[in-house]
This record gives sequence, structure tokens and C-alpha cells, in this order.
Amino acid sequence: MNEKYIKVLEYYKILEMLKEYAVSDMGKERAMSLRPSSEEREVRLLQAQTEEAMSVIAYAGGNPMSSFTDVREYLRLSTIGATLSMKALLAVADALRACRAVRRQLVTDREDTPNLTELGSRIATNRMLEEDILNAIISEEEMSDHASPELYDIRRHVRMINDKVRDRLNSYIRSSATHKYLMDSIITMRNGRYVIPVRAEHRQQVPGLVHDQSGTGSTLFIEPMAVVEMGNELKEWNLKERQEIERILKEFSLRLAPDAPLIAKSLDIMADIDVIFAKAYLSREMKAVEPKLNTKGKINLIRARHPLIDPEKVVPSNLWMGEDFTTLVVTGPNTGGKTVTLKTVGLLTLMAQSGMQIPAAFGSELAIFEEVYADIGDEQSIEQSLSTFSSHMTNIVSILDTVTPSSLVLFDELGAGTDPTEGAALAMAILHHLLNMKVTTLATTHYSELKAFALSTKGVENASVEFDVETLRPTYRLSIGVPGKSNAFEISRKLGLPDHLIDAANERLTRDQIRFEDVIANAEYHRQIAEKERKLAEDAHLETQKLRAEAEKIRKEVENQREVMMKKAKEDAKKVLQKAQRESETIISELKKAKAGVSIKEHELHGMRARLQDGIDEMSDTIKMKEDSEGETLKNIKVGDKVLLSHIGTTGTVLALPDSKGEVMVQAGAMKMKVPVKVLRKGPEEQKKKPKGGASKVSVAPRQAQMECDVRGMTVEEALVQVDLFIDGACLNSLKQVSVIHGKGTGALRSGIHSHLKRHPSVSEFRLGRYGEGEDGVTILTLK
Repeated sequence: MNEKYIKVLEYYKILEMLKEYAVSDMGKERAMSLRPSSEEREVRLLQAQTEEAMSVIAYAGGNPMSSFTDVREYLRLSTIGATLSMKALLAVADALRACRAVRRQLVTDREDTPNLTELGSRIATNRMLEEDILNAIISEEEMSDHASPELYDIRRHVRMINDKVRDRLNSYIRSSATHKYLMDSIITMRNGRYVIPVRAEHRQQVPGLVHDQSGTGSTLFIEPMAVVEMGNELKEWNLKERQEIERILKEFSLRLAPDAPLIAKSLDIMADIDVIFAKAYLSREMKAVEPKLNTKGKINLIRARHPLIDPEKVVPSNLWMGEDFTTLVVTGPNTGGKTVTLKTVGLLTLMAQSGMQIPAAFGSELAIFEEVYADIGDEQSIEQSLSTFSSHMTNIVSILDTVTPSSLVLFDELGAGTDPTEGAALAMAILHHLLNMKVTTLATTHYSELKAFALSTKGVENASVEFDVETLRPTYRLSIGVPGKSNAFEISRKLGLPDHLIDAANERLTRDQIRFEDVIANAEYHRQIAEKERKLAEDAHLETQKLRAEAEKIRKEVENQREVMMKKAKEDAKKVLQKAQRESETIISELKKAKAGVSIKEHELHGMRARLQDGIDEMSDTIKMKEDSEGETLKNIKVGDKVLLSHIGTTGTVLALPDSKGEVMVQAGAMKMKVPVKVLRKGPEEQKKKPKGGASKVSVAPRQAQMECDVRGMTVEEALVQVDLFIDGACLNSLKQVSVIHGKGTGALRSGIHSHLKRHPSVSEFRLGRYGEGEDGVTILTLK
């Protein structure tokens, strides 16, 4: 795209913001060179990469990128045979480490980041070379003794000779014979040689080589002849050390050279990834969203904000075009936000086509344009002897020469700077030309003729920015469909212009002009009222939704508490019933013994009656607190009625009418108990006796047919009970194939169920679910 128009829309300021989020020098450089793309496939890829980076940041809790040095020059030097310094090799190793870390973060089994995974897989690493360099080189100035066996041996000799020299010199300065000739009892170095400070007047008493003297000349730094030979030997070993270090650096440089082009390519990919994550962080900072994209010139911005205006002050705008109209004429007072509206549309378009998300609400949509043209601001040129009008017209001519239907054109104050009548005529001609070409066009103006043109021309729509006459301040809100009013008279009156001058000016307007402005003012007045009412209705709707959500939350809490209480009540009732059954079985067993001739004493019989009554009373007391809310309570109860005890799910027969406490004596099987009337439900009707046959049969109403049984979250024992009940119900309803949902998990629940099904008499065969049936999380049963 044309750099001139990109600059006018302040795109480079966005790049400066983006650069701050890049962590590497290469990433910052790549961010500043970022330009919008006009290729649909590339733009969609760039947007997808940014959205994936947002996911990675949210998942990992931070940026997977780490800072690295731009080592492309070092890589180039290695390919031409140069020996790299320790500093250069450390930088290369650091870059390799960063490559390896980013590759590890991006190349995972996640399915929601395919583009970043593909980029990460293209990053080359060389862990062996990286670790060898870091192990051998300690800092930019120091190499490790263990960089090579030869270097270790050389440094061992150097240390030994150093120790010998220092021992000899220490004995020399401690000697009473020589101590009096010394300026100080220290050992120092000059020109890489060990020396001692000797008074100048005693030079002859300390034979040796003079390597330096003090500034005053009173002290000479002498290497005694006793250590000269050892100093020469030390010099030779130091030379060998430097040669070995040079050899190691050369070896690393030769190892690096073959991989240098591949590493350079990896660093390019790293810079691209750095920019992608910088876009994601910029999006988080702007509270931006991924826009929908199209190639049909359609724009639909919802609560869009100019990214360079303070978020606390910017007023969001809604703007749409590209379907019913392709040209939008924006009118309104100066400083009202018309130019900001143009720049917002242009800048957000450039950002979207660069892969950046836009500061707007979800659902916002932008078109992909081949070129974005902008004639904004005063480009008067003294050097070229161009007036404001001439400058704008030169720019407009250039735009009209190259514009295509796939372009976005932005005009600020189209036709301004010349005679208003001629300027308005030129502006209408230009807009009509672009309309015929189906170019997406936004233009701002003060001309009433352009407002009328928009009202009377199909494919052109008016828009305006609001202005509060009372406060003399713009509200910056954009209204599409309503032309704006200049408000010159009202502003002048507020600023103190005498009324008689304003009235005189008003008289100079034609009747049509006055009527047109009145229509605009009336429409704007009613629109603002409608907007305020809409805002009030929206606030009321949100408040209603909030109250509804709170009520639903309370309802769910109450329902959950009820379910917990009902579950506990049923468990308590079940325990009481089981206890009563055990007591009754014990009593029956003892009675059978008595019948067989075993005598039972009176106090034992009395104890049995008491235990049985205690069980009945305990059950009755428990039942009073446990009720089932399903079904209708019986009203007319008669002795002999068959009833359903809803709290324990069993049937019984009424033995006596309700007493004063509202309790009924019923018999359930071999047990008699008192229960509240409210737990009684209508029982199943008795099947009529057939004329023939002996024993009576009990009719059991089959359960409602269920095709699947969900036992996820249960223990194996709990699940087997539910599966058995489920299979019984399925058999009663003559079902042939049913499903048990046990989930995947660790497989323990599935294994336990399968082992049980192998021995189940009603199961013919079973298998795991296929694709579309739930796969390993479901078992399909075929019943006999």
C-alpha cells in the first residue's frame, strides 16, 4: 500500500506501540517494517495467528518468547571462514537456546493452534553445539579450563610456574638483605612480568630487568634476575594458552558454518513469532477483538474506538456501510469528531489487514481492500506554490487515477478551500463518479448541497456527529441516516454575538435553506430523544436480566438444597426400614422356635413386642419428616384401599382410617406401620381375578422405557445396582438393544460393568460404542 496514505492515517504510531511488546531486537525491527496485506488468504492467516497467540498466552500464563541477540552478522562471518569471538559464540548459543525454548512451547499436541505449531516446527535447533559452547565459554572474556584437555594441561603449567615465581619473589622481599632496598614489600606486574618496587638510588643493589618506573622516577619496577628465566617460561605457556583458545574458537566457528543458513532462517521465523505475540499483547492492552473479514466492501464497526485516543476519553462509534449504500457523507460542526471517524475506519482497516485485532466489540466486520486512500488534513505547500485547495485537488486527482472498486477512499472536507458553490459541485461530481465505480467512500463536509445529494441519491447515506449546543461541546457520537447541522448561529449566540446580527444573518438565508435546516434540526432532536429512551430501555432490560439471573440462582440453590434433603431423607427412611425388617425377621424366627415346641418366657415375648413396636414407631417418626412432592395426595381414604407409600416406593393396604394426628395404619408386606396421610398416593389397581386358575397373580406396572443408563461418577458397586435395575426395566418393556454410559476415565468402571455383564442372564452380548455412539465411553447391550 502507498506509504503516503499509511502515514496520513498514523499507522506508524500503531507500529511504535506494537514494537514495545516485541522482546527481541529482530522482533522490534520486524514490527516497524510490518505493512498491511491486500491478499485475503494472507490476511486471514495473520488474524488466525494473532488469535492463536492469545490462546497460548492465556494457556501458558505468559509469553513463550525470550529475548535473543541478532546474530545474523556472526552467522555470515562464519560462512566465509572467519573465527568468531567468545562474545559472538555466546550470542549464537543464546539464540539457539531461545529457538529451542520457543519450539518446545509451540510444537505440542494442542489442536487449537495449528498455524503457530506449523511455524514452531520450522525452527531448527542444534542442542549439542549450543551446550558445547556454553560449557566451554564462561563469559565474553573467559574460557573454561575444560574447553579442551590441552587447555586444561596448559593452564595447569601456568599455575605451577606462577606459584614458583611468587614463592621466589616472596622470599626475596622478606629477606633482610634486600628488604631495605624496596619502596614497598609487594609483588606487582608490569608488561605481563612479575616485578618488585625498588628505590631508584639502590638500583645497583638489586640486579634484574627494569620494566617500568613511577611518575616521579623515585621507584623502579625490577624483575630480579632470579626469576627472569621462569618469567620467560611463563610467557611461553601464556602464548600456548592463547593459541589453544584461538584453536577452540576456530573449531566452534567451523562447526557453526554448515548450519548458519538454517539458523538464520530460524531466527527470521523467531522474529515473525515475536511480532505475532506482540500483536496479541497489544490486543490485550487495547481490549481488541478479531474482526470478521470479507471481500465485498462491507464494513460494520460496533463500538469502535480510535486506538490512539486515551481509552478513558474516547467515545465508541457504530458505523456500517457496504450493503445498502457504499458512500457515507459525514456532516457536523468543527472539532465534532468527523475526521476522527474517517481515521478510525482507515486505521482499523490497516490494522486488520496487518493481522492486528481492532479495538471494537465482538461481531465487528471489515472488508479487505486492495488500497486505502486518504485525503485528510491541510497539505498546503509553499515550496510548490500550492494553496490548500490546489494541494487537496492534486491529491484527489492522483487518487482518481489509480482507484479501483476494491479500494477504500477517505475524503476530509471534500471540495473545501474554494468557492462554496463550485466546491460543492465538484464534491458531488467526485462522489457520483466513485459511486458509479462502486468504491467504498467516506467523506466529511459542511456543504448543505452534499447533505441534499446524499438524501436524494441511491447508494449514498448521510451521517452526522452530535453537538451539544448548551455546553458548546461535541459529544463525538456518530449517527447514520441523519445529516448534521453546522449550528453556526447557535454557537455564535452562545459566544456572545448580538441577536440582531444573528437575526440579520438568518434573514439572508433562503426559505428553502431555512426549511432544510429546520428539518435536520427536528430530525436530530427526535433522534436524540429516541436514543435516550433506547438507552433507558436498555438499562431497564439489563437490570431485569440481572434480577432474573439472581432469582434463577436462588431457585437453583433452593432446588439443590431440597434435593440434598430429599436424598438424605430417603436414605434415613431406607435405614429405618432395613432395621425394622431385621427386627421382624428375628422375631419371626423366635416365634417359629416357639411353634416348634421351644418355650418362650413371658418377659421375652414382651421384649419382642417392644422391639417390634419401637421399630414401627421409629419408622413412623422418620416418615413424618420425609415426603415426596410428586403425585397427588389421596383425599378419600377407605379401609382396604391399595396405596403407594411414596417415600419408600412400596405399596400397602389401608388397615384403619386416619387418627387425630393425621396418621393411617397400613400394612406393607408382613409389616404394619403408621404413616402420614400426605405420603400416600394412589396405588396400582388390582388385576381382576380370572374365572379359572388357582393362585392370584399380582400385576406389576412396567417402568417407563429408557434406552440408556448413565452411571458416570458412580462407584462400581453403585453402578452395578443401577445397571441391573435398568436391564430389568428394559426387559419388561421388551427392548432388544440399550446403552450403558460409563465414560472413559481410567477404565475401572467399564471393566467392572463388563465383568458383570458376562454373567448376566438377560444379556445376550455387548460391545463398545462405535464412532457417533460414544466410542469407548459407552457399552451397547443386546438383550435376550
